[in-house]
Amino acid sequence: MEDDTITWREMLASTTEIVKDRVVAKWLCEHAAGVDTNEWVDLIDTKVSQRCGIHLDAMVRRYLAGEPLQYVMGRWAFRHLDLLVDQRVLIPRPETEQLVDLVLTHIGKHTLTRKCVVVDLGTGSGAIGLSLLQESPIGSLEVWLADASHDALDVARANLTGIGRHGMSAHIAHGSWYAALPDELRGTIDVVVSNPPYIAIDDPEVEQKVREWEPGVALFSPEDGLADIREIVAGASAWLRPGGVLAIEIGHRQSEDVANLCTKAGLIGVEVRADSAGRLRFVTAVTC
Repeated sequence: MEDDTITWREMLASTTEIVKDRVVAKWLCEHAAGVDTNEWVDLIDTKVSQRCGIHLDAMVRRYLAGEPLQYVMGRWAFRHLDLLVDQRVLIPRPETEQLVDLVLTHIGKHTLTRKCVVVDLGTGSGAIGLSLLQESPIGSLEVWLADASHDALDVARANLTGIGRHGMSAHIAHGSWYAALPDELRGTIDVVVSNPPYIAIDDPEVEQKVREWEPGVALFSPEDGLADIREIVAGASAWLRPGGVLAIEIGHRQSEDVANLCTKAGLIGVEVRADSAGRLRFVTAVTC
């Protein structure tokens, strides 16, 4: 793949033969060439430089060795964002995009006379919090991106720079769940949103590739996957303002348990929402 006498069209054909998937091959070629899909058409009959060929060859080797495509490319699309992703953070999933929609719907119901304060607990790559910022009017939100992992926050910080002026009212906070937040936020937050670890440690449904490559600390939680959710729910009333909303992504078999946790914590208006596949994956609740 280091021959600069062949075109990208030829390179795409040979890469497709190697990886056995034309869509994956096209993504890898586009990434190696440093272009997006719209620019690819203009590039496809040009020659492949040696530098691009070497880069593509390295990515193909990593992909064939089992590394997830998202990590191989070092980026992945989430809603309107092009996020930096690597093994320090989870790969953003389509269902989490629906969690963003739930929060945006809540925010959109209100005529804001002040900034709406949103906390993204366990932010990882920053996908949720940064999407909320980018898809809201500039200056309408104050978003806290909180995580216990310094590595994850480094990724979120890098992604924050990619949203320009929309990111001016973002804050990076290190710590475990609410402990990451300054005490003056207590009782003032409009929305707490989280995609926490919710997979039971011994869950047999988890793909081996996920276990091998993605950070376990962001995937697995004790107590049948409920330990971290329990902590988030328990602290919601103290940190949210009256009428504030808690929105959590959960495992598809956890809806009843999480709804009960919310009720026992004194939250009201508990609702369980399904994802696009019909699985119960989100719980929202409101503070009194």
